[in-house]
Amino acid sequence: MVVVQGNLIVKKIAGNHTGFFMVECVEIIFQSLSDQSRDLLIANLPELGFHGMEETEGGLIAYADVNAFNHAEFEQLCIEHELVFNKQIVKQQNWNALWESNFDPVFIPGQVHVRAHFHPPVEGFTHEILITPKMSFGTGHHATTRMMMTAMLDIDFTHQHILDFGTGTGILSILAEKLGAISIQAIDNDTWSIENVQENLNMNNATCCAVFLGETLNELEEADIILANINKSVLIQHVSSLHQHLRTPGKLLISGLLQEDYDDISHLFTPLFGEPIKRLDDSGWIALLFEKRPS
Repeated sequence: MVVVQGNLIVKKIAGNHTGFFMVECVEIIFQSLSDQSRDLLIANLPELGFHGMEETEGGLIAYADVNAFNHAEFEQLCIEHELVFNKQIVKQQNWNALWESNFDPVFIPGQVHVRAHFHPPVEGFTHEILITPKMSFGTGHHATTRMMMTAMLDIDFTHQHILDFGTGTGILSILAEKLGAISIQAIDNDTWSIENVQENLNMNNATCCAVFLGETLNELEEADIILANINKSVLIQHVSSLHQHLRTPGKLLISGLLQEDYDDISHLFTPLFGEPIKRLDDSGWIALLFEKRPS
């Protein structure tokens, strides 16, 4: 799972259970990128094995384990979109220290304040969420997480059963409980995320969330509301399963999508869920809310 925090984007390296250090890695530097090219890279590089990215003025720096990323597909992506880059090898870093130094609170005015334990509380917000600033996706900094939380505020979660697919830090599960959900199934395929979710649940006194390690929904129960902030390829892969696990009536809120993904997603999701009843746009990304109704 990728973290976008301010202009810093970090991913947990599989197998590194401490979450603090990474081995020698390759650093790819892109300069003079258009906004569209930057968004394309942010959306696609994690699928090619990149664990971290940092946005720069007009460009992007991406990091991958020197032996783990997909060289061939990366080069094909750059050729296809005419992207020029420089490459070098860098030594290991303490990513958590870098992460903490760049972590700022997130605000949805009057509604939600997301902060780390080392930030002071702020009055004037309906909901406060504490997130340990480690390397799981979902701190509220990225447009997709902000849009998911904003859309959630307009949904009635009272006494609802929730499924949080690709939970990351658990931030959406925590907010769902604060909004009145009575049971939550949170699932992620990253061991580090599962550990981080449990830590964040405990910090927020969230007690109605069960956390699962896995890549499919097969073993999970149906839900009244499904939250899925992942990416286009995973959403497309699991569209049938999402439909099967959503009760009727029920709501599906998805993000992790670029604006240009809308047609592809709509083509697959609309026949199952109907036209989106809400669309949010932020910084080139979108979130879509569907409502499954009786035939």
